[in-house]
Amino acid sequence: MTQATTPPIHETLHPLRPFLKNYVWEHGRIGTRYLDCTDGQVKFDEGKKARFAAEPYIYVPLDSNASDDPNVTGPVIQEAGLARFLRAAQLGKPEEAGSAAEVQRAVHDAVELGVFSAYQRDAQAAHERYSQEPMFDDEIRAEVVTEIRRLYAGMREQLALYDFTVLHGLPAPLLFSDAPFIDWRTRAHSPLPFVSIPLGPYALLVGGASGRTSRAVPLVWKSAAALGPLKDHNRHMVDAARRWLVATTDDQLIAVQNRFAPAKSEESGPAP
Repeated sequence: MTQATTPPIHETLHPLRPFLKNYVWEHGRIGTRYLDCTDGQVKFDEGKKARFAAEPYIYVPLDSNASDDPNVTGPVIQEAGLARFLRAAQLGKPEEAGSAAEVQRAVHDAVELGVFSAYQRDAQAAHERYSQEPMFDDEIRAEVVTEIRRLYAGMREQLALYDFTVLHGLPAPLLFSDAPFIDWRTRAHSPLPFVSIPLGPYALLVGGASGRTSRAVPLVWKSAAALGPLKDHNRHMVDAARRWLVATTDDQLIAVQNRFAPAKSEESGPAP
């Protein structure tokens, strides 16, 4: 009698895993150094799959003409092209990023994933809030979609007309968090007309308004000896982190560990 074999379990990969591959450490041990924001501990995730990044995502299509399908779990990404682009940015080798069309698609995909991560906190909060109401699941989903589209659809339309630049060869490594997309335009202090997302420890994708009404222009590559006005990138990354924070060294994480370590309860003496 032939014994039935159990089919392999499909592993759900985190949407930001393509970026996290550029943070994999391959000297002696292969894995990712990260700070667990829930307990303030610096940890090492073995392997290349970034299993520490396991938080659930809620996908909302932001295009005005897009129909919502709850079975669709994320934007359609050309993973091979995106991976090639991210690797080329990290190495500072634009000639290895692919054709102009492939690079343009990879930039689009990188921004899509950045925005996808950016609205998760609002989407999760909205889902939790509506779940407290006497509503069916599809009604809850509809309310969440409406709310996220109201908050983010306009921003996504603006980004479609932005010009983007890859800053590579940065002198100090960038941090990467569960919310890596930074909208510098909304900063309370010294707002800047930029958006950004790290492509790797030494590469940053920066977008700025172009004034165009259509047609994208080629991506610009710049070797950068400094971040200039974006010098507070790592501070903003730490401020945005809620689940995990990734770095290339333990020292970077230890430096901000106190921000996330749980408060120690005071030891009380014996009652008189």
